[in-house]
Amino acid sequence: MSIRHGLLALLEEGPRYGSQLRSEFESRTGATWPLNVGQVYTTLSRLERDGMVVQEGPDGAGHPLYAITDGGRDELASWFRTPVDRANPPRDELAIKLAMAVGAPGVDIREVIQAQRHHTLQAMQDYTRLKARALEPPPASRDEVAWLLVLEQLIFQTEAEARWLDHCEARLVRLSLLPKAQEGDMRAVPTAPHAPTTTPAPAESPAPAVHAADGPPSAS
Repeated sequence: MSIRHGLLALLEEGPRYGSQLRSEFESRTGATWPLNVGQVYTTLSRLERDGMVVQEGPDGAGHPLYAITDGGRDELASWFRTPVDRANPPRDELAIKLAMAVGAPGVDIREVIQAQRHHTLQAMQDYTRLKARALEPPPASRDEVAWLLVLEQLIFQTEAEARWLDHCEARLVRLSLLPKAQEGDMRAVPTAPHAPTTTPAPAESPAPAVHAADGPPSAS
């Protein structure tokens, strides 16, 4: 996640101070990736050092305002034009866990997979319930639309993770690293290369820790 580019995008709309940027960033993303004021001001200092923002005079309440420069606008435009690099993907804790569990003494890898699958499907149901809430009434503000896009990304991500876990279990069975599953014990392995087009029915359970159980917070 590029905090610096997110802040530049907000500053493109006009000068802002640190806590205002934090509030608007969290409002735009539904607080899925919460920031603290220290992160914001550290990033602003680096952007100022790099000539991408400048400090303007304080506002009426004495807050120091920051404004984007032409160099910052060029950097932001380049960020929007450039695809996100997948050549060096971030470390994925679940992938590392399963890789280390293969052959680890005393570890039941099927138990690891099934526990994760239960958690993943629960998260998918919770995200789907949040999406239903976000669509009723339909989003009207820019922040509500932005939060919906983030929420749908979380749904697709959990759908893909559930499919991958099914694939992992089937792969281990085929390689004789797991005993044959009993009939009905293992979920069918999907063959389509894309995520399912349907989402699970909402479940009556607490929402996952995305820091935005009721939608995007209002900006302060």
